[in-house]
Amino acid sequence: MSHKILWADDEIDLLKPHLLFLQEKGYDVATVTSGSDALDEIAEQHFDVVFLDENMPGLTGLQTLEEIKKMQPNLPVIMITKSEEEFIMEDAIGAKIADYLIKPVNPNQILLSLRKNLDSKDLISKKTFSSYRQEFGKIAMDLGACQDLEDYMDIYKQLVYWEKELEGVDDQGIREILEMQQKDARQAFSKFISKNYLDWIGDPSNSPDLSHNVLKRKFLPELKSKSKTTFLLVIDNLRLDQWLVLKPIIQQYFNIKDESLYCAILPTATHYARNALFAGLMPREIEKIYPDLWLSEDDEGSKNQYEETLFNSSLKRQGIQASVKYHKILNQDYGKRLADNFSNLTQVDVAVLVYNFVDMLSHARTDMDVIKELATDESAYRSITKSWFEHSHLLDVLKKIAAYGGDLVITTDHGSVKTNNPVKIVGDKSTNTNLRYKVGRNLSYNDKDVFVIKNPEEAHLPKANLTSSYVFALKQDYFVYPNNYNQYVKMYMDTFQHGGVSPEEMLVPYVNLVPKK
Repeated sequence: MSHKILWADDEIDLLKPHLLFLQEKGYDVATVTSGSDALDEIAEQHFDVVFLDENMPGLTGLQTLEEIKKMQPNLPVIMITKSEEEFIMEDAIGAKIADYLIKPVNPNQILLSLRKNLDSKDLISKKTFSSYRQEFGKIAMDLGACQDLEDYMDIYKQLVYWEKELEGVDDQGIREILEMQQKDARQAFSKFISKNYLDWIGDPSNSPDLSHNVLKRKFLPELKSKSKTTFLLVIDNLRLDQWLVLKPIIQQYFNIKDESLYCAILPTATHYARNALFAGLMPREIEKIYPDLWLSEDDEGSKNQYEETLFNSSLKRQGIQASVKYHKILNQDYGKRLADNFSNLTQVDVAVLVYNFVDMLSHARTDMDVIKELATDESAYRSITKSWFEHSHLLDVLKKIAAYGGDLVITTDHGSVKTNNPVKIVGDKSTNTNLRYKVGRNLSYNDKDVFVIKNPEEAHLPKANLTSSYVFALKQDYFVYPNNYNQYVKMYMDTFQHGGVSPEEMLVPYVNLVPKK
């Protein structure tokens, strides 16, 4: 289908070579000689793009542009002018023109501008499709050659990159190929974790960055050299792909000093991973050293209510004398008060901010039909996260941190994975309700479907009784009891869950930022 162009210029007769050139390229071009005639044509018929001369008698190009945007805000307008005066260019850009050309223009300039505005999506899709096809074989070979956690992190980052790049490609086949690679990566990663996880926990000197040591290794050593408040922002349940959609917004105010992934401990659930993050200890050690601060699976109440105390205790154990303010932001009102009273945060050495929105979105995606409709897939889930952030008081706080000149670390406690494969498990009434891990006595399951830790102490996890074990779902599986099986299979299919073993849950961002000067 040919694109239809409207070209408005009071000297249109002088442009016949350009018009013939565009017609030969397959474009349908209509012409007018004034701004008012252009508005009449736009009111009567559809155009894909408008070429608009800035200097016309009657309505000027800028005046015509203003009226066009009132009529059709999304119609691309390419301004053409003889003048190089800066104010004209600024006014045109401010009115959201699609492009700006200065006379005399040559046919190739016009063609390039058209392709950029009309065909760019198709051209980008074709290029992306071709690039991924070339990378597919390399990713497959790299996956087969993975030796350590860094290798798996690299594969995961590549797959997240291509998932985002292929969002706009209208080809179901290429997306299915990517999904197959993602499935293979989850399978390989699950085997890798099952084989190596307990060795990491048992030998801290050879372990990668994990929940309980990442702040000790990356965050605390730098505090001693800071003269201003350092900000630690923990966004609960933030995946790598979600960080990547927030990144361009944050980079308007901060430069990235270091960007990496670390591995969340098992279970990849807030109760375990975030307590370990702040305490600098594995859950078993928290329970032993601070028995009043650890709540077990069957205890009532919030299991993360002592994070500030655990963090202060971690500082003292490391010999760091630092004043701390801790805020857990659970709603918009609290976020607004925090932004309005930002100066209070700068009276201490460390300001810790915990935002739970993404985690709440994940749970709402499971429980609320309206959120299920909005977050139908991974792309929509990222889009909602970005929309929240752009309109949140958190962004206001980050702008103020940048203006203040404080360094910032953004991280999370764990991610989440979209579940699509039910796995049967049987447990007694005391078994916990999480869909991605179970802890209890006499659990019955298929060994091939799960990663099992029969001796919790070996994984530095609390042991409720002598026969307790931990069972973790792999890949995109989720646990369902045989009772009312079909009901719960349907209820939790294609929901975002955490607690188990997958790159999405375990490989999470840690980003060190400094404000732009």
